[in-house]
Amino acid sequence: MGETEQRPTAGSRLGAQENAGISTLEHGQKPPMTPPGKLISIKIQMLDDTQETFDVPQRAPGKVLHDAVCNHLNLVEGDYFGLEFPDHKKMMVWLDLLKPVMKQIRRPKHVVVKFVVKFFPPDHAQLQEELTRYLFALQVKQDLAQGRLTCNDTSTALLISHIVQSEIGDFDETIDREHLAKNKYIPQQEALEDKIMEFHRNHMGQTPAESDFQLLEIARRLEMYGIRLHPAKDREGTKINLAVANTGILVFQGHTKINAFNWAKVRKLSFKRKRFLIKLRPDVNSSFQDTLEFLMASRDFCKSFWKICVEHHAFFRLFEEPKPKPKPVLFSRGSSFRFSGRTQKQVLDYVKEGGHKKVQFERKHSKIHSIRSLTAQPSEQHTEVPKQSTSLAHGDDNDIAAVQSSRQEKELKASTEDTGQHKSPSLKKSPKEVKKVDGAVVSTVEEEEEAAKDRMQQNRPQSQQPSTGSLTGSPHLSELSINSQGGPSLVNRSLSPNLSPDAKQSSPLISPLLNDPSCIRTDDEEEVKRKRFPTEKAYFIAKEAATTERTYLKDLEVITSWFQSAVNKEDCMPDTLKNLIFSNFEPLHKFHTGFLKEIEQRLALWEGRSNAHIKGDYQRIGDVMLKNIQSMKQMTIHLRKHNEILIELENGIKNSRKLETFCRDFELQKVCYLPLNTFLLRPLHRLMHYKQIMERLCKHYPPDHIDFRDSRAALAEISEMVAQLHGNMIKMENFQKLHELKKDLIGIDNLVIPGREFIRLGSLSKLSGKGLQQRMFFLFNDILLYTSRGLTASNQFKVHGHLPLYGMAMEVSEEEWGVPHCLTLRGQHQSIVVAASSRAEMDKWTEDIQMAIELAEKSSGPTPELLASSPPDNKSPDETTVDQESEDDLSASRTSLERQSPHRGNTTVHVCWHRNTSVSMVDFSIAVENQLSGNLLRKFKNSNGWQKLWVVFTNFCMFFYKSHQDNHPLASLPLLGYSLTIPSESENIHKDYVFKLHFKSHVYYFRAESEYTFERWMEVIRSATSSASRTRALSHKEPHAY
Repeated sequence: MGETEQRPTAGSRLGAQENAGISTLEHGQKPPMTPPGKLISIKIQMLDDTQETFDVPQRAPGKVLHDAVCNHLNLVEGDYFGLEFPDHKKMMVWLDLLKPVMKQIRRPKHVVVKFVVKFFPPDHAQLQEELTRYLFALQVKQDLAQGRLTCNDTSTALLISHIVQSEIGDFDETIDREHLAKNKYIPQQEALEDKIMEFHRNHMGQTPAESDFQLLEIARRLEMYGIRLHPAKDREGTKINLAVANTGILVFQGHTKINAFNWAKVRKLSFKRKRFLIKLRPDVNSSFQDTLEFLMASRDFCKSFWKICVEHHAFFRLFEEPKPKPKPVLFSRGSSFRFSGRTQKQVLDYVKEGGHKKVQFERKHSKIHSIRSLTAQPSEQHTEVPKQSTSLAHGDDNDIAAVQSSRQEKELKASTEDTGQHKSPSLKKSPKEVKKVDGAVVSTVEEEEEAAKDRMQQNRPQSQQPSTGSLTGSPHLSELSINSQGGPSLVNRSLSPNLSPDAKQSSPLISPLLNDPSCIRTDDEEEVKRKRFPTEKAYFIAKEAATTERTYLKDLEVITSWFQSAVNKEDCMPDTLKNLIFSNFEPLHKFHTGFLKEIEQRLALWEGRSNAHIKGDYQRIGDVMLKNIQSMKQMTIHLRKHNEILIELENGIKNSRKLETFCRDFELQKVCYLPLNTFLLRPLHRLMHYKQIMERLCKHYPPDHIDFRDSRAALAEISEMVAQLHGNMIKMENFQKLHELKKDLIGIDNLVIPGREFIRLGSLSKLSGKGLQQRMFFLFNDILLYTSRGLTASNQFKVHGHLPLYGMAMEVSEEEWGVPHCLTLRGQHQSIVVAASSRAEMDKWTEDIQMAIELAEKSSGPTPELLASSPPDNKSPDETTVDQESEDDLSASRTSLERQSPHRGNTTVHVCWHRNTSVSMVDFSIAVENQLSGNLLRKFKNSNGWQKLWVVFTNFCMFFYKSHQDNHPLASLPLLGYSLTIPSESENIHKDYVFKLHFKSHVYYFRAESEYTFERWMEVIRSATSSASRTRALSHKEPHAY
């Protein structure tokens, strides 16, 4: 093979006595004996299209050849790869690691064996070596060219743009066109060249390693990622394709997945001649076992696919390599084939232990140098893409993370530390390249969500198992669900007591957990750890401005990108309305894109991450804020139009059934994580946030600080803007809330009328002939509605009755009815008795109802008829109500939100119903001010590790993302009803800046990066977990204040 350079082999890294390769050995094991005898030459085609020749003994098992290839590449994570070759029937098969090479490759001189990816993990972040990710990127590139990885044009162009970035560096139109002309990544590439270059333009400063990371991030979400189709027929003779993935066995019709059998459902896999058999575990609701049968082209095809399935199951599901079966005394029955090698868990454990040397490598196709930094920060492979160098300064890499996730989580990310790279056989070392900081492009990919329950082995003593962050076989797990894209996710028992394997819709209570196998830090990495980010409070205030600006920009994109794209596809909106909306939002989006870039550039200078040679005092933010706030005044003309936009859109929805359906369907999209009309108010909300940030900055700075003057000027400018638009905001907030409530109610016609103001909504118990029954109450300044949760597909609340507040009297009647926290409301035509869940809730309702009665008395007179078709409910408390909810429905509503819920199942109204609490317009107003975004580390009560997440807090809810670049949240956690505390000593947290959220049995710990961010998260979350007591009464002039 022509190697003269003495390099540390994988065998020596594992403590072996001789150079016999890598990969499948554990510590203390000896490598397989290399049989003596004649050597044969095997040609291996690498993923970079080079060919290498390896000489192995004739009787050597396949493992010797595989380890020789991995050792030649210096590849630590070689277990993900395999050797593929055509057998004597021209059928592509995998090299069996236990059988002699000569018995498998009959004519080695005429066969080229391919070294390719065999096992595709659910998340590329589990690949802890840059070299491994580079080889995976080459595999994606190869699959694109061969048509195996199919996707839409946008995703294809985005994938190729990252490949181009890794090969030629930053965008240059002339170089790009020449490169694309010489390199064909897909057939008919010419049609996509402009789109490829458009995407490539956005990757400025991205290193090859970061391009690989981004490429795999996009590719792993595609349905055909890592899929190798095997033709078959079902029992009816329909042509289908079978495939195997880390999740289980998949069934395709063409390139469309039509079914999936997760490993948890599969009891046994077998084949009989040409028939491939899947025996499923018995269903919970039936006593029989179901066996599925597929017919393949031949016995050899069938056996080959069966072997691949056995290997995938063992690699992704087992703790360790399965033991060989004892040889039968008389005769054998069935195949003796078994998986040979390390499981994924063993691979992750080995790399985590750091039992290998870091080696530099260079890329064959790249015209720019790429070398792994030996002092890379662990945060670079966290939930953000590697180019994001900001991290939690206090992050402890020695924390071991258990594998956990929510049942509805579509994506799973293993936040890992890159631990070293090794050089490619055909390339030389290169000098280190300086990483640049730039923005990231939003990717558009085809995604499909699927989750299934999967019960793990529980009979292994936890103390006997290694503590690990691997995805398979973690002793900390009780239940595991696996999605269609390969993301295992833990189902927290306390959150999901009765999950259905086919659950499709995410619950408001469920929040994501991401796998985070940490690595032991080297001395170099310890040195980097000691280089902390700035610690002054002003830096964290500036950082808050950047993190919240990122979220604001994403919210603008919901309108300017997602909503506009959907509107253009559907001819359902008048051109005048379309122009009104987008002509006012697009300038805002363009302006704030530049604003965010300036803030991030200033933070980069402040942290010393870029342009270190530039001298100057950049440890301030007031000048940036002042410049942009002054420029923002030119946007006032667009901000004043938002009132008109909101009114015209609601009028359009009212007058057009088609537009109403379109908007409702758009709200069901994951990217629209809040009510659509809330996004229309975001620009006005953002002004309040700027004002708060500048107030905190001015309060922090002494008058003689260099940044104080600019900060104070910026505060004066933004305060003036807020004052000008304040009246508009008040009207729009109430208007938006009335229309949002209208969507949650059925049986009412004219909820939105001039002069009506929303005051409070919440759950109360209404006394009837059958006792206390849960009802949802809505209090306005002229009327009180009460409803029950409907059993319709829309999951709305049905109006049972209403009481005009004009002439109403209220009295506490606990002694009269013998019910705690009980009130009697006596109207002019009817009376009802209600009970609150606690004394605090009763006091809130009493205060607000009394204030509303006083407002109604001052109004012109009684309220017009509200109900659409039902007559007013004039029943007295002792009469039996007809509209009863089912016992199952009532039981579920009092426990949790984990039940399947159709449309509008996670609105504030539904959360109040399930948590048996209430929220007022004052609370909504406070929530508008208390919005926050940023990275947090999270830990469950029974887990060992901290998971890094991007968290957005708004609308009384925490939304969880893998990174700030994601277009939609993975899951959400409504905080109404939760308690916010500091962990006690007995909870053994022993970390700084940790706060605790708990509701009944649900407990979460969150960890902030500094004292300032900790206090900010405590402040904003406290506003949601405990409703503010009313300090001022609402009036017609000030329905709520900012």
